[in-house]
Amino acid sequence: MDKILVPIAAGPKSKHINVTNDGATILRSMHVDNPAAKILIGISKTQDEEVGDGTTTVAVLAGELLREGEKLVHMRMHPQTIINGWRMARDAAKSKLLSLARDNSTNLEKFKEDLINIAKTTLSSKLLTQDKQHFAELAVDAVLRLKGSTNLSYIQVIKKLGGSIKESFLCDGLILEKEISVGCKKSLKNCKILASNTPMDYDKIKIYGTRVRVESLSQVQ
Repeated sequence: MDKILVPIAAGPKSKHINVTNDGATILRSMHVDNPAAKILIGISKTQDEEVGDGTTTVAVLAGELLREGEKLVHMRMHPQTIINGWRMARDAAKSKLLSLARDNSTNLEKFKEDLINIAKTTLSSKLLTQDKQHFAELAVDAVLRLKGSTNLSYIQVIKKLGGSIKESFLCDGLILEKEISVGCKKSLKNCKILASNTPMDYDKIKIYGTRVRVESLSQVQ
């Protein structure tokens, strides 16, 4: 269920309202002084930075561990003993997960299916839940085209007004936002493309490290 976040401090951002169900966003927006609550916020931030998902899950899990740990403290159990028990449980859970894990990286079709299922699970709690199959396939195809690279900056997301989110597509190439002049062709095949970081308009061309010397105004015209 989405939550409405309303700032409590007066200022230019006091009229800004966020509607979100993201656990990390909600926790970052909270002002708390309780040490246990600060621990939960720190855990959520770390999860968001390292993984990018599962912030609500780790916050709920850590909160439950703290609640159960408080009961054990009231039973006069030493905190270090509780921590050692948590570490043993962590190692047992990790060992069990590793025994259940399957490596399908050698089977491209099965590997892609696993990635799509992971992406669909992530999108199930987002606003795209109705179209999670479509966007899961787009995300997986984009990541697989990186050929093993983890630099997601190579994947550019371009937003355009109009249409619906179902019209989103993955373009295997370069998209340039440029208006078509009058009389220009809208479609070309088997053409040569020049990619330049300098505008081609004669009145906008920037010349770096070049000196132009003229002797009269007639040479400028």
